[in-house]
Amino acid sequence: MRVLVTGAGSGLGKAMATRFARAGWRVLVSDVDEAAAESVAKELEASFLRLDVTDNATWLAALQWCEREWDGLDVLVNNAGVAAGGPFEQIDLMDWDWILNINLKGVVRGCRMFVPLFKKQGSGHLVNVASLAGFMNLPAMSSYNVTKAGVISLSETLRHELAPYGITTTVVCPGYVKTNLGDRIRGTNPAVAKLNQKLMETSTVTPEDVAEQVFDAVARKRFLVLTHKEGRRSTRLKRYLPGLVDREVRRYWDRFRKVLEGGA
Repeated sequence: MRVLVTGAGSGLGKAMATRFARAGWRVLVSDVDEAAAESVAKELEASFLRLDVTDNATWLAALQWCEREWDGLDVLVNNAGVAAGGPFEQIDLMDWDWILNINLKGVVRGCRMFVPLFKKQGSGHLVNVASLAGFMNLPAMSSYNVTKAGVISLSETLRHELAPYGITTTVVCPGYVKTNLGDRIRGTNPAVAKLNQKLMETSTVTPEDVAEQVFDAVARKRFLVLTHKEGRRSTRLKRYLPGLVDREVRRYWDRFRKVLEGGA
């Protein structure tokens, strides 16, 4: 079996690449940081490729590599992503373009590039990494929320559209996991970065836990992966008791807003 993982030079991407390699899969480790991708590939005895998810040319090179070296691909994991936060009016439009181009359009590009191959093969599996943020939409995370909600929407659309062609889809929605995602977070208010770092550092769910759930979802052809127990609880509550969730979000925002405004 053959899998390409984007953003596999570190964090969740590296954990997923490692899990597939451990199962004996052929793995193509890709990352915009070529040195990081090469390092992980050497560790796993896998292949590596520089892939910038914002660049159509490198996506085309990845497709051509898979066709040339592997005669196709079984699973594409669209994992590469970045973070941003802060009060809505403080998020620069250039930062909106930046995060949309990576988190959402990066996934669109990957799917768009490989779906024709999957249709030709009559098989293939898309794994799109979104976030619990795409369901919960907490304040001071507007641009990040929008990108992840978009990935969820895209994945659900493709799930049905591509099923008749033998193509399956999984969308992964992690909560906070201890990774290096916070290293590139954009925003004008340091309190946002500080809170996100704290939540990642204290998470009990590891990248390896997420990778195991993703590997199982691919094996079982399962669509939705909510990696955290509290995430599964929150999405159920939002569906069945939305008023309760709204009250909790308002309480959270009342507290956090004071921190952002320097009142606590």
